[in-house]
Amino acid sequence: MTMDRYVITGKQRLEGSIRTSGAKNASLPLMAAAILADGKTGLQGIPHLTDILCMGEVLKSLGCKTQFSSNELTIDSSSLNDCIVDEALMRKMRASNLILGPMLARNGRVKISRPGGCAIGTRPMDQHIKGLQELGVRVEERHGYIEATAGKLRGGDVYLDIPSVGATENIMMAAVLTEGTTIIRNAAREPEIVDLQNLLNKMGARIRGAGTHVLRIDGVAKLKSTEHTVIPDRIEAGTHMVAAVMTGGDILVENVIPEHISPIIAKLRQGGAEVTPYGDSVRVRQKGQFKALEIKTLVYPGFPTDMQPQFLALLTIADGTSIVSETIFENRFQHVAELRRMGARITVEGRTSIINGRPNLEGAFVEATDLRAGAALFLAALAAEEGTVLEKIDHIDRGYEDLEEKYRALGAKIQRVVKQ
Repeated sequence: MTMDRYVITGKQRLEGSIRTSGAKNASLPLMAAAILADGKTGLQGIPHLTDILCMGEVLKSLGCKTQFSSNELTIDSSSLNDCIVDEALMRKMRASNLILGPMLARNGRVKISRPGGCAIGTRPMDQHIKGLQELGVRVEERHGYIEATAGKLRGGDVYLDIPSVGATENIMMAAVLTEGTTIIRNAAREPEIVDLQNLLNKMGARIRGAGTHVLRIDGVAKLKSTEHTVIPDRIEAGTHMVAAVMTGGDILVENVIPEHISPIIAKLRQGGAEVTPYGDSVRVRQKGQFKALEIKTLVYPGFPTDMQPQFLALLTIADGTSIVSETIFENRFQHVAELRRMGARITVEGRTSIINGRPNLEGAFVEATDLRAGAALFLAALAAEEGTVLEKIDHIDRGYEDLEEKYRALGAKIQRVVKQ
């Protein structure tokens, strides 16, 4: 793991255009789905991120061949020859668990250790396992490993206790090659689920209902090779939009689907920002001080938990007292202590933060504790007086492609220091 840092000189007004990369959280399940095709799957718009490279290593450890150049990724699963993933790879990121469903559908057996990822909450695997068991999968958990086997998968009626994105994706991918019909009730509705459905149907699957709470999957005997372009990253786009407001700037964020970021648009407008959506871009301008807000994170299409840290950073310099309630993850205020180092006035009571805004933050030495907390501190540094040193930016590298290059083009003063 690298230990690079950013040195950021704040109070630079950002202006110009910035292009959003392909969605990390859509790319990872698409890569896992490539296991299901007996041949090559071509994916366009895949961002160069450490999580993507890690998933590529997971696929290669199973025998797949990958080729990644200029955001185009080709995965050939015809040489799949293993069903056990190295523990060190699994610990690097949570999304590695997305191979469970496709490996069971294709190979009938898979053994993985419990996955790693950002330490923002418990995020249990119980909904994944419960859904797969409804399709006839036998699961044993011993010594930190999950070993799943299936003689012949059968269609089933699955009810998820919570609309888990990962569980919905895993069960979809297990069900596409299963004899009979599978129904997933209380399914997650995120755009990344719709993108996965679109890829699988191009491969020959028969799935309906993505984007609603009920999915129907009619199993087919085989899936074919295909090509697909990943959707834009709605969280990256939202981060750029907040950057425009925090720096009093004027930014055109390109490659977005405005419907996917409607909660972000609504909250920025409520605080006084000027937000103008176009066909596949959105312009954000800010004049004067942003106004205090009340925010409550919810599952899609509610306000996304992955944008809570960035908005909390914004509200530290808003006019008035704001309240942010986190309902998804119980440990997602780790950035608060670091923001206090920068002069932020925040009180945390359970899953609620109360933010008394002030005109300016101060530069300081701060440390990213997870991906979105790192994004929040990056934004705070852009708005702060004087310089900020942001440590452990390897967390940010997991989710933001070419971040310093993109922001330098907008006028930010950023230097990456590679620690030896």
